[in-house]
Amino acid sequence: MNALSRRDLFRTGGAMAAGLASAASADSAPSVASSPEVYTRIGVRPFINCTATLTINGGSQMLDEVIATVEQASHYHVNLDELMEKVGDCLAGLLQVEWGIVTSGAAAALVHATAGCIAGADPEKMQRLPNLAGLKDEVIMPRESRVVYDHAVRTLGVKIVEVNSPAELRAAIGSHTAMIEVLGNYFGSARLDLKDVAPIARQAGIPVLVDAAADYLVVPNPYLALGADLVAYSGGKVIRGPQNAGLLIGRRDLVRAAWANSAPHHAFGRGLKVGKEQVVGMLRAVEVWRSGRDLEADFRQWKSWYAEISGEIARVAGVVTEVHGPVRGGPFPTLNVSWDPAKIGLTAGEVGRMLLDGEPRIMSHAEGEGHAFLIRPVAMHPGEHKQVARRLYEIFSAAPRGARQKPRPGPPVQDISGVWEVEVAYEVGQSQHKFFLNASGNRVTGSHQGWAFQGDLAGDIDGDRVELRSSLPAGGTHLSYTFRGSLQGEEIAGGVDLGEYGRAKWRAHRHA
Repeated sequence: MNALSRRDLFRTGGAMAAGLASAASADSAPSVASSPEVYTRIGVRPFINCTATLTINGGSQMLDEVIATVEQASHYHVNLDELMEKVGDCLAGLLQVEWGIVTSGAAAALVHATAGCIAGADPEKMQRLPNLAGLKDEVIMPRESRVVYDHAVRTLGVKIVEVNSPAELRAAIGSHTAMIEVLGNYFGSARLDLKDVAPIARQAGIPVLVDAAADYLVVPNPYLALGADLVAYSGGKVIRGPQNAGLLIGRRDLVRAAWANSAPHHAFGRGLKVGKEQVVGMLRAVEVWRSGRDLEADFRQWKSWYAEISGEIARVAGVVTEVHGPVRGGPFPTLNVSWDPAKIGLTAGEVGRMLLDGEPRIMSHAEGEGHAFLIRPVAMHPGEHKQVARRLYEIFSAAPRGARQKPRPGPPVQDISGVWEVEVAYEVGQSQHKFFLNASGNRVTGSHQGWAFQGDLAGDIDGDRVELRSSLPAGGTHLSYTFRGSLQGEEIAGGVDLGEYGRAKWRAHRHA
């Protein structure tokens, strides 16, 4: 790669460079001119982000070059088809692939790729989607590749066919197979990997899509080299492009079909619009990546932050830290912070709440009843690690010593073993569920049958207070429920925590 500095890249931007030559580099803290007022004026407090690239926490940091490009692009108008033609050619050259497009994120890239594999560039078929009558309507996925994000593929209405071996894959391929999707494995391996899938798919003439959302860009592309046809990336993770951008690269005909099926064209993907600003911003991120961005230097910097954090908080007896290397889904080192509950009487959830409620406000992975959590560095600005270290030291050093004994639960007012009819009332709509409970003293086990899925359940009863926790396998994800309520006669009622989906109310009656 050409070892151009970021300042060199600014110089190539003409007027943009003239206005930004004195701007802070992408590795510096926010400038004095930046202000959180856009958030604070409406009552939202920004935070130091120790969760790296999680979308719900704003994703990674955009590179300064990307921010400048997005701002400049907002002042002009261009035709999006013309723009994507040129950007696609630029991506092809930069990444040594046949073609590429910018999407509104990795999930959008999966949607467009699926639509392109089903309908091609045929306008009639595009208009039929998601009506799959007469079209190929199955997508094969190795079982280990099933994740929550495969919902983007299922959006088209396709049937997901799970396989777990080459033999199962061969047997699953048929006239209804539109595509095979696998999860990126550059930072790990799976029982049924791309190297196993691609030769079988190629022989059958079935395109292979790789969901590599969390990966960084490698040239030549390792997935395409192994036989994949399409690869989807997130723009707002390690690549540090716009948070609402992604890439789809690979076989020219299929990428162009995906573009035809996406916005601004009136097809299934019309709602997944990517703006001109995100298109050129994403291209700029790729240009920076290919023109000398030193990821190893980032790794060294992050590890130096970890060393400082570790040195500070390890002064508290019982605290242990360990650096973990990149793994599948997170191509950067992480710092695991753990503590002895006999010496520090706090749960991870309590630590997380203290970090978030304190000053400065810090968002972390500290949650639940355990005694450990990961720190992930990609969205942290230089210097913020010192504030994280200071707050953790304050929390740990002031924590109560010795594990706290939970109050002994009271005897259950009655045995709740049996079948219960459950009504869950959401903010909009309601559904009927069932609990199959087996109580032994204060412990409750059993199963939870939802409207569509069923899973294990466990919980406790303390006098008349009931807490039940369940996890329902649902395709590539698990839906988590925490039911809390009071028992009165043959009825339990209260609130249910739905995780990322909010809260609801529930009422259960013992089955007659």
